[in-house]
Amino acid sequence: MSSRGGKKKATKTSRSTKAGVIFPVGRMLRYIKRGLPKYRIGVGAPVYMAAVLEYLTAEILELAGNAARDNKKGRVTPRHILLAIANDEELNQLLKGVTIAAGGVLPNIHPELLAKKRGSKGKLEVVVAPPPAKKPKTSGKKAMVKKLSGKKAAAAKAKKQAVEVSKAASADSTTDGTPADSFTVLSSKSLFLGQKLNLIHSEVSNLAGFDVEGVINPTNADIDLKDDLGKALEKKGGKEFVDAVDDLKKKNGPLDVAGAALTGGFGLPAKFVIHCNSPGWGSDRCEDLLDKTVKNCLALADEKKLKTVAFPSIGSGGNGFPKQTAAQLILKAISSYFVATMSSSIKTVYFVLFDSESIGIYVQEMAKLETN
Repeated sequence: MSSRGGKKKATKTSRSTKAGVIFPVGRMLRYIKRGLPKYRIGVGAPVYMAAVLEYLTAEILELAGNAARDNKKGRVTPRHILLAIANDEELNQLLKGVTIAAGGVLPNIHPELLAKKRGSKGKLEVVVAPPPAKKPKTSGKKAMVKKLSGKKAAAAKAKKQAVEVSKAASADSTTDGTPADSFTVLSSKSLFLGQKLNLIHSEVSNLAGFDVEGVINPTNADIDLKDDLGKALEKKGGKEFVDAVDDLKKKNGPLDVAGAALTGGFGLPAKFVIHCNSPGWGSDRCEDLLDKTVKNCLALADEKKLKTVAFPSIGSGGNGFPKQTAAQLILKAISSYFVATMSSSIKTVYFVLFDSESIGIYVQEMAKLETN
């Protein structure tokens, strides 16, 4: 009939196509009516529901795919979905009451249950400063305390506590497993799969002579070697190292915030240098970006099958992060990375710190760090 001037049949367009979503809007409307038969359902309600479910599904699949890739698997399993949800704070809060069939459980091995090498002596994993011994009060000390103002007394007390933590750590320190004889491990923490976090007391510029496989270099988008660590790396690495950094700039362009790039160590004791552009405090999503920066550095180290990595103080220097906040975020990022990446080649992470305040903060935060 259409050839004789009759009306053509109009093709039906689904509500999902009109709304621009993949999930079926009509089916969502049916489910809502079945669950809420006494209520009137608006036109936008099933569209909104379909869009939200589609977003959540895409988010979970993306994270689960990353977990599968990190475990060198070509298929996403319920185990990968469980790890993806558990390592995302918001999804974990949303689905905390949901049981994923065949997903297993999160690794939670007590450090004392981990196999120890024969002949090794038992040592405390974390060095905690003992409380200062009480001394008899004297009239001269009372007079000095009264003269100090409230703010000065608080500042002096905080500085004294930080120094005491550093001294206590140095007194109980061990040089077992250190990358070089001149460095001392002040504190150590074992994670759930045996990876170790070691705290080293040293100047940042000494990282250039640090005998580990990978050194982290916090820099800016242009990968300038202008700070103390950059100058030390340039001096120790030699012309080949500088040329490698220049080639990296030409090929990849500026580093994105939270981005990381890798060059060879050349004249350095370390095989590789991982350059990262960490965010500044107060910028948009700065805490999430600092977490991402640390994980990107570790992922690059895993790509090269590195076993030891050295971190300076990231974020709390020129980037303005409070030292306590930076330490908490960095330690949490490292711990969650190892949970998600079950087959990581990294065995030891070194934190190279110099000032007594940072050392005291890291000792305390490492002691609080959960190993599950």
